[in-house]
Amino acid sequence: MAFERWCGLVAIIWSTFFLEPLSAAEMFYVARSGNDAWTGRLAAPNADRTDGPFATLEAARDAIRHLKREQVLPAGGVVVEFAAGTYERSHALELSSGDSGTTASPIVYRAAKGAEVRLVGGKMLSTWKPVADPAVLGQLDPLARGKVFQADLKSLGIADFGKVSSGGMELFFNDQPMQIARWPNEGFVKIRDITPEAPVELHGRKGTKVGKFYYEGDRPNRWKNEADLWVHGYWFWDWSDEYQRVAKIDASQQLMELAKPDHSYGYLRGARYYVLNSLAEIDQPGEWQLNRTTGVLYFWPSSDLEKGRAVVSVIPSLVVGTNVSQVTFKGLTFEATRGTAVKLQGGAGTQVVGCTIRNTGDKGIELVGGNHNAVRGCDIYNTAAGGIVLSGGDRASLTAGKNIAENNHIYNYSRWRRTYAPGVTIEGVGNAVRHNLFHDAPHNAVQLAGNEHVIEFNEFHNVCEETDDVGAFYMGRDWTQRGNIVRYNYFHHLGKSGGGVGVMAIYLDDWSSGTMIFGNVCYKAGRAVLLGGGRDNSVDNNVFVDCSPSVHVDSRGLGWAKSYFDSTDNTLVERLKAVDYRHPPWSTRYPQLLTLYQDEPALAKGNVVTHNISVGGKWLDLLDHLTDKIVKVQDNLIDKDPQFVGREHDNFQLRGNSPAFQLGFKAIPVEKIGLYQSDERATWPVVHEVKDHPGGKR
Repeated sequence: MAFERWCGLVAIIWSTFFLEPLSAAEMFYVARSGNDAWTGRLAAPNADRTDGPFATLEAARDAIRHLKREQVLPAGGVVVEFAAGTYERSHALELSSGDSGTTASPIVYRAAKGAEVRLVGGKMLSTWKPVADPAVLGQLDPLARGKVFQADLKSLGIADFGKVSSGGMELFFNDQPMQIARWPNEGFVKIRDITPEAPVELHGRKGTKVGKFYYEGDRPNRWKNEADLWVHGYWFWDWSDEYQRVAKIDASQQLMELAKPDHSYGYLRGARYYVLNSLAEIDQPGEWQLNRTTGVLYFWPSSDLEKGRAVVSVIPSLVVGTNVSQVTFKGLTFEATRGTAVKLQGGAGTQVVGCTIRNTGDKGIELVGGNHNAVRGCDIYNTAAGGIVLSGGDRASLTAGKNIAENNHIYNYSRWRRTYAPGVTIEGVGNAVRHNLFHDAPHNAVQLAGNEHVIEFNEFHNVCEETDDVGAFYMGRDWTQRGNIVRYNYFHHLGKSGGGVGVMAIYLDDWSSGTMIFGNVCYKAGRAVLLGGGRDNSVDNNVFVDCSPSVHVDSRGLGWAKSYFDSTDNTLVERLKAVDYRHPPWSTRYPQLLTLYQDEPALAKGNVVTHNISVGGKWLDLLDHLTDKIVKVQDNLIDKDPQFVGREHDNFQLRGNSPAFQLGFKAIPVEKIGLYQSDERATWPVVHEVKDHPGGKR
């Protein structure tokens, strides 16, 4: 390299990077124009020409390893700083315990100040040509002819396309996921009728266990030459979706047969589904289809293809770490993966801060195990499944993990896996989900398993948009998951009911017990709080507006769910036996478990509903032999003016003269709910649209 060129490169690097005041931190730099043979340092123009930034994450990681072998980490730790740019990755950055920092000397991988740094798990497509093959043109919708382009993925070295059933390879254009070609373009069609083969009946629903059904109309006549046609449906329950390949279509009978295996619950007359991965159904901008045999991708671009940026996802993850401690990723964008973008298992004090995680083929971030780990201030959206998995702590000893998900904006998640792929999955013991904003998702937002977690100061809206029998917050079917707290959250404008069980804000399903529900605001939140057969739950000091009902409590073990107590289903007993509830710390922390099965376990005892406000809608349902003598119901303000500060503006704070205070109600700190401004936020201000559902049902 000529000296003049070197001087220019150094000048650019100096102007790109954010140079902090003199500190004790050891600095390494990464830039697209860097070289892994260099030292990773910034240098003055007259310095040795081997100085300069690295080109890859691995070179920076290895430099830290070398530093640790040669000397103790500096007191200020180590910072790896990235210049602006798009870094296409062919594999994940792998970290282990040896790549850890310490409390006094943490390691930080961060974007330079003001720099957009994108770590991309896909490959950019730049070579397109119009579709010219007469056979392909003949299969396309007439509207699409002349507008669809094709790219040969095999010529780019891409041979593994994944499976349609799990999402597989996806196409992103201008940073948005494109729609795999489908019919109908929005919503669903319904099964006209089912075959009489292998009948099945579950809770009054009569269906078939065999994947054959009759459809309406003649649309399938367009799909005669489709070799890789799929359907996605809610085949039996509106909380259980599945993708299945089409094996055969008999147009004379209007009969569709699906490839094995059949859906586990079966198929129901009137169930919802749509067809996907059909070349013939590319009929609007933004749709695409991949021929997995030839490796040719067909795309009707949503805007000028030459001016846009098309990327297909290739690698599963961008960062994978095991037992890594005191490492922080800050201000980076992770995108276009086939799996979860960042996967960290074990360790302590590891954080993902102020990052953008988007366009993934599974979840955004997994923090599994370990303690004092955090996801803070991130924007997580357009994930195919959930947003964050947060687990940690030890259930055997009931030791808290103290991992947190805080101040994150999580939305448009669960694009592909539509059920039980929540914004946050929280597991283990003693972790926290707080000050997050969740919106725009088909199913639940927070799903809990374990003990003594805290869910607080979060805002939820427009979740549960496509499903039924679902809660924005959900836990269920385990007596032992106790000590959890759901407080100071705002649930509003939840999804429309499908006409079945409904949509809930806080859903303690199937004998969930020992949970405190305190100080939440639920507005247009469906059934609001449902206690499904469990014990020792407290619903206290909440505000319910336009919910129907505000609170539901049942003893389902005395009704439709008797099988859980007559030995035909032993799930509850098995999960109780899985923990050592007869000895400390379990026996001292949760003594109710010691005598549970000697004390009418099917009767929902010990539940308390006190000091709540309920306005509009319906107040309370007590079902299956429950009365206010079994469930403590007192000091609630029902259908009386609570003196809201501004209900017309969705302000449910109380004026000082509210009659609720006379009943023992305590003011809810609603001003603290939701996201807050911070240097660790990925973006600010945060704009999000609340959509109402005046029609009631889906």
